[in-house]
Amino acid sequence: MPNRRIALAGIGKIALDQHVPALAASPDWDLAATVSRKGRVDGVPAFTDMEEMLAAHPEIDTVSLCLPPVPRFAAAAAALRAGRHVMLEKPPGATLAECHALRAMAEAAGVSLFASWHSRAARMVPAAKAWLAGRNVETARIVWRESVRRWHPGQDWVFEPGGMGVFDPGINALSILTEILPASVHLRDAMLEVPANRQSPIAAELTFSGGVSAEFDWREEEVQTWDITVDTDAGRLHLSEGGETMRVDGVQVTDRGPGADGPDGEYPRLYARMARLVETGGIDMDLAPLVHVADAFLRGERRTVEAFDF
Repeated sequence: MPNRRIALAGIGKIALDQHVPALAASPDWDLAATVSRKGRVDGVPAFTDMEEMLAAHPEIDTVSLCLPPVPRFAAAAAALRAGRHVMLEKPPGATLAECHALRAMAEAAGVSLFASWHSRAARMVPAAKAWLAGRNVETARIVWRESVRRWHPGQDWVFEPGGMGVFDPGINALSILTEILPASVHLRDAMLEVPANRQSPIAAELTFSGGVSAEFDWREEEVQTWDITVDTDAGRLHLSEGGETMRVDGVQVTDRGPGADGPDGEYPRLYARMARLVETGGIDMDLAPLVHVADAFLRGERRTVEAFDF
């Protein structure tokens, strides 16, 4: 059976670093077109307008969107109106209302829709979820410290309204947390540190119910840290490297399963999941991580800090 044809919209850093290689190696997909104002992929028909691409390629039945959150809704809506399946890079939208609207459109059109939280596809996340199942969580702590200059060089949009600031990486941690915890939690307090010349936070401290807390900081220029520690009535679970490494009471769990490590393994797993959704007509639109971010902006106290420039 031939591979399905897919179009990729938003040919920026994440698309070129992760999506394009994952699609090139995929047994399920052929990259048949791109849509981007500037970016291109060698040998692939390129368009600058989504509607134009959809009209020119009726044989492409799936569109993957890597656009920034604010312009993403219009592109997703156009694809859904045209009866195409849609895969959304995280976060799935700039607002919760947009995400609910897209789900309603997908259901009405009878097509698949996937909010793809890539950090949930990290190697040890399923093992962590299985280990925590049935255990009582006493406390949990997220520490997510990285350099915005390294991961989003010169990308000012991340600090604009809708760009989410430090919650761009922070939502990755929240996507893991909401996947592995055996019970849901809700936000109680938040402190958002906003540079004097920016619109979105560069750091945040969150306090949730159930003894859960999180620290996000985009100013770390040295050691990049992506850790989640969960204390339970039956021991301590520690996920590090964004979910790639797992320890229980200090002992590393070594059964890592098939597939590549790191981000090079996450995106192939996402596209395999999308292929299964398209085959079954399924929708996977879990919004729990975005709910926590929206609550942080609603509930959070804002503290102005030193101006930030790339």
